[in-house]
Amino acid sequence: MHFCMEREPDWNLYASFREVMRQGSLSAAARALGLTQPTLGRHVTALEAALGAALFTRSPQGLTPTAAALELLPRVEDMHAAARAAARAVSGGPSGETGVVRLTASEIVGGVVLPPILAAFRETHPGIVVELTLTNRNEDLLRRDADIAVRMVRPAQSALVARRLGAVAIGLFAHRRYVEAHGLPMTIDEIADHPLIGFDRDEVSLRSLEGVPAYLRRDRFAFRCDSDLAQLAALRAGYGLGGCQLGIAANEPDLIPVLPDLAHFELEMWLAMHEDLRAVGRVRTMYDFLAVELGAYARRR
Repeated sequence: MHFCMEREPDWNLYASFREVMRQGSLSAAARALGLTQPTLGRHVTALEAALGAALFTRSPQGLTPTAAALELLPRVEDMHAAARAAARAVSGGPSGETGVVRLTASEIVGGVVLPPILAAFRETHPGIVVELTLTNRNEDLLRRDADIAVRMVRPAQSALVARRLGAVAIGLFAHRRYVEAHGLPMTIDEIADHPLIGFDRDEVSLRSLEGVPAYLRRDRFAFRCDSDLAQLAALRAGYGLGGCQLGIAANEPDLIPVLPDLAHFELEMWLAMHEDLRAVGRVRTMYDFLAVELGAYARRR
């Protein structure tokens, strides 16, 4: 579909459109942007007029994106990413010790592993502002959604600088309260007698694991959630048996290993950034720091 424009629409119109697509309604998008609903509605109408295409169909049930909206959204996301990247690019000083660096990591790495590492980084580099986004999807570094990514699979894009940090060991654990109430399985077969904590719909992460035990199947899970942090919270609460990175469990004395010689597997950890950012001082400083600290973490057994 081709859009016909007499003049380029104001960026704010695109931003409003993007938020409506993200939130699913005018009211929710207005709250997210700090605007009134009528103002947001006018933005959408003005963008439709400028593009010469309807972006939504209106009904009592709300707004439904048209084919034109679905085609436009990736382009607007690219614009948004480029604008954020441009803002980060001009945020730093010539010394490389100031400015913004945006990181992306999985929920469990970003929510549990990185905070103490970033706190240590802050002590020696107080002028660098850190933005951290948690997602189990691989953010697009080529589009500059982030400057640096911690990934649990090998990056496939050729324009990235990637370093393998090691293989993170994952074992099966139970909280002490659960063990005191229900005991521990003594064999692999006995695991079936205990509730397991695992994923709900996200099978991608599981398929990326090396040597996944046969008992880690969705139909065996008594607690299903695609949030790694929620799974860890359920494990800490004593819900049942669940996987946990050994580096995290080492700091949790109440987590008891379950069949440590049999129930374990590994997940690769990689650090990646766009090759064009190697010369950007603050990004390279952060990248080198993370390579050392996360490398040490990945070696923990």
